[in-house]
Amino acid sequence: MKRSAQIELRDLQLPYIIGTYGPQDVLPDMHILDLTVTIAPALVYISIDEMTQVFDYDPLVADIIRIADSQKYETQEFLMVQIAKACASYAEIDAVEILLRKTPVLAGSGSLGVRLTLHPDDMTLMRDNITAEEASTRR
Repeated sequence: MKRSAQIELRDLQLPYIIGTYGPQDVLPDMHILDLTVTIAPALVYISIDEMTQVFDYDPLVADIIRIADSQKYETQEFLMVQIAKACASYAEIDAVEILLRKTPVLAGSGSLGVRLTLHPDDMTLMRDNITAEEASTRR
């Protein structure tokens, strides 16, 4: 079996209101993010205990918080795409799975979420599109 490595961020609470709600709608208390990024096994299976040998995920977490703080989002899906783009900006990240869910859904119970999985080919395409967007804004 081929080696693989993932970094998992679980249950990150994003206390933002995403969407538009009417007076009779249940307003979610929280949006919760689960994120799994696939990286090269060499960034986990290390022989010396030094930060230079591993993927430093702290800047990625800071990017996610900055993105979530940057505006009011109408959809979970758009926020997820922005998080995926942030992940794509790190060359070390080969693939990503994002689950963003809100709770409660009905009268204090349940959660409802959207999951996005991007494979290496998807990440390459996203990186190419980000690069093209950056190039067009610099002209």
